[in-house]
Amino acid sequence: MESALQTPAAGNVAVPAAGASGDTPMFDLIELLFFAYRDFVGDPDRLLESIGFGRAHHRVLHFVSRRPGLTIAELLEILRITKQSLSRVLKDLLDEGYVEQRAGTADRRQRLLYPAEKGRRLALDLARLQSARFARALEGLPPNSREAAIGFFLAMIDPGERDNVSRAVWRQPGAYRAGPAS
Repeated sequence: MESALQTPAAGNVAVPAAGASGDTPMFDLIELLFFAYRDFVGDPDRLLESIGFGRAHHRVLHFVSRRPGLTIAELLEILRITKQSLSRVLKDLLDEGYVEQRAGTADRRQRLLYPAEKGRRLALDLARLQSARFARALEGLPPNSREAAIGFFLAMIDPGERDNVSRAVWRQPGAYRAGPAS
């Protein structure tokens, strides 16, 4: 069976060896990641644009939907953005009925974020678009390619964050904790 994926290994492109010291830029990987990300977010971008939202709305809605009861502080840490950056996007999602904000039970000053039904549906539609792209990409690859991709993505994350990210991805809600617990 011949793969539809044409790679440098198939003889189409010469791939220069990366310098052992890392001083030779890996332009091929840099650019492939750019183009893959462009298309990966392009599918949801088109759907979001039709309702007046953008990528920032997608990121917030994704994490609120995956971790109902997420605090604003946790969301800020996951996204690594400022309160000011989050404020407009969160206001849009709250005003349009995609996200709900509730006071914490133990600490009433705490603001917990939950997806509204409308938000859950949109987040699932967006995740399905991106999952379909992953499925197409993995389709012609060897059986363990998903695990290899997971290993690659984890290796791209700063070493000190890998455990936090792993806990957040595979165990939730509230699994993401950056740095020491306070």
